[in-house]
Amino acid sequence: MHTINLQHINVKLLLKDSETLDHGRDLDPVIPVFHSWIQQQVFDELLLDVADYRHVQGGPGILLIGHEADYSLDNTDNRLGVRYNRKTSLDGDNQERLAQAALAALRAAQCLQQDTRLDGRLYFNGHDIEIFVNDRLLAPNTAATRAALNAEFQAFSERLFGGSEYSLSFGNDPRRLLAVALKASRAFTVGELLENLKFSLVAAAGDLTRHGPGRAVPDAVPDHHWREELNAAQGAD
Repeated sequence: MHTINLQHINVKLLLKDSETLDHGRDLDPVIPVFHSWIQQQVFDELLLDVADYRHVQGGPGILLIGHEADYSLDNTDNRLGVRYNRKTSLDGDNQERLAQAALAALRAAQCLQQDTRLDGRLYFNGHDIEIFVNDRLLAPNTAATRAALNAEFQAFSERLFGGSEYSLSFGNDPRRLLAVALKASRAFTVGELLENLKFSLVAAAGDLTRHGPGRAVPDAVPDHHWREELNAAQGAD
């Protein structure tokens, strides 16, 4: 099978003790938080509006709509989590695009965890991450597609979990998006996963420096400040 060029990647971090949350009272503060993100334009994507779909059982939850991507407190299949949905295409390879989406979801989760308006209610559960490919043309949910991408998702999981043990499973319903569930064997904080990805990017940058003159960092994904992050991680001025 030809190489599958992944685009429109979604990453969702499942929340701790979500079954105990009141989706009315406990999640109401998310709406003004999302509006403040629009006012402050806290991420690199252009953020535009907020939509509340909590009335839909097992639906999209609270959606922060952007031009290049959406962020949401997503409740699809009654599994509450922080979700990043990339809508526009990106350059780079599959590993870079997976990292971009994961970093975006992790940053959003970190912002929610640290926001005092939410009283610490919305925390990543430390184990469960779901990845979706929101493009049925590029990646139909077939056995052939899953087989072709298995090694790609394994390589990314190794980076994300820093070599720790994990399990990986695919959904097999062809009517649904291609989806893979990652479960870490130990609990990770959002900060640890961010560091794991940044460390792997630093390592990749070092390899590019050795093998490709003039490229210190991956330039393929401009939306998140790869160069600034890598320079900071490397202790550059």
